Amino acid sequence: MSKTHVYAVKVHFGDCDPAGIVFFPNFSRWMDEASLEFFMACGVPPWRELVKTRGIVGTPLLEIHTRFLTIATYGETLEVHTSVEEWSRKTFRHRHVVRRGDTVLCEGTEVRAFVQRDPADPARIRAIPVPEDIKAMCS
Repeated sequence: MSKTHVYAVKVHFGDCDPAGIVFFPNFSRWMDEASLEFFMACGVPPWRELVKTRGIVGTPLLEIHTRFLTIATYGETLEVHTSVEEWSRKTFRHRHVVRRGDTVLCEGTEVRAFVQRDPADPARIRAIPVPEDIKAMCS
């Protein structure tokens, strides 16, 4: 079972549409931020260090699914609860649950892969097997 990390988000006026409701792409932005924070909270070095030491340039997004249940507005503090739902050979599925207190506002999953630059064409990236040590840190 994966660890769970909670990432706090303060909703600002600029995060909202003219009706004062959080503009939906902001939830994806917060889930993306929570993904990085999850790994750092588990003890994984920042990507800039992994580039230097292991050639890992990050975990780009391959697939995203989001289900919205209710709205949020400016002035609220939300929590993004992030865990790894599934590890595969070269990918993993992050699960995010966005809450305001006990109320679930949004649920999302992301499929991501650890990648390195392609030695044959450094302008491209290629998925690598999920590093076992990183998997262990997050479990």
